[in-house]
Amino acid sequence: MKRITSNLDTMSTLQTGPVSPTEMAARLPVKLTGLVAATFTPLTSEGELDLSVIGPYVDYLTKRQGVRKIFVNGTTGEGMSLSVEERKRTAEEWCLRARGKMDNVIVHVGCLSIKDSKDLAHHAETVGANGIGVISPSFFKPKTADTLRSYLKEVASAAPTLPFYYYHIPALTGSNLLASDVCKGLEALIPTFSGVKFSGTDLMDFGQCVRHSQADQSLLYGVDEQLLAALAFGANGAVGSLYNYLGSHFNKLMMAFAQGDLVGARALQFSVQDLLAFASKHGFDVAVNKQLMSDLSGLSLGPPRLPLVPCRPETAAAVAQKYRQIFPEA
Repeated sequence: MKRITSNLDTMSTLQTGPVSPTEMAARLPVKLTGLVAATFTPLTSEGELDLSVIGPYVDYLTKRQGVRKIFVNGTTGEGMSLSVEERKRTAEEWCLRARGKMDNVIVHVGCLSIKDSKDLAHHAETVGANGIGVISPSFFKPKTADTLRSYLKEVASAAPTLPFYYYHIPALTGSNLLASDVCKGLEALIPTFSGVKFSGTDLMDFGQCVRHSQADQSLLYGVDEQLLAALAFGANGAVGSLYNYLGSHFNKLMMAFAQGDLVGARALQFSVQDLLAFASKHGFDVAVNKQLMSDLSGLSLGPPRLPLVPCRPETAAAVAQKYRQIFPEA
């Protein structure tokens, strides 16, 4: 079977609406690198989808932050709190609004039900997504890496033309399986396997993912406050929530590292850590992060959905003030 080809940049054109088999076969997926913003899902004050915000959201990311790649319906997007139908509608709107403006829309399709995951994977393929990501099931957890690999293979089979990314986030799935054990040689089972979104803090495990990866696979790190360390280990991209409003800052960090300016890159990373150290003392979570994005961007993203609770106004104001102190140019 044909392997995914590689390149340093992703310039594939996004589709919208039903995609014919001919169009799907004509796609040329390439290696995913650089910053990928994990997007928030806009909701109304009543907790319903507010898809009208997505168009301006795309413009904000591309024009203000220099970010042209997104990861939709993941942790930041409260994907596991949305219904399958809501996730489809959200994915469709992102693909539609990103067309011609963004390089990649990766859709997270992981669910507790493998049938729902396959349904979402197939849907992502038909509406023109550029790839799919899948987390480990978190209620009935796979006990071995081989079991999880079989699960991932089954989901990937529902979208045979799309690049497939394993989304490793052990703090939320509760899975203690090493990502390196799951990913090593996974391309033999899943021909479209294109890399890992590694949202864990075990850099030894991440290093083993890098060591045993293929040249055309993406090593995407997902702990924003440790990105510089991951770059030193060989990360060639990053997926995170902070890139929604600190994308331009992290682009500078990655450029400094690429140019060998470790002192400059370290200073940029420390600034991010200063912000998160402050925010963590104020209960920083997806809800606080979502309100912070609303305050900083001017986009009306609405509240989170239960069991997350809305951020207190004074908390958001304090974190936003600290952000402006640390990043006055933003």
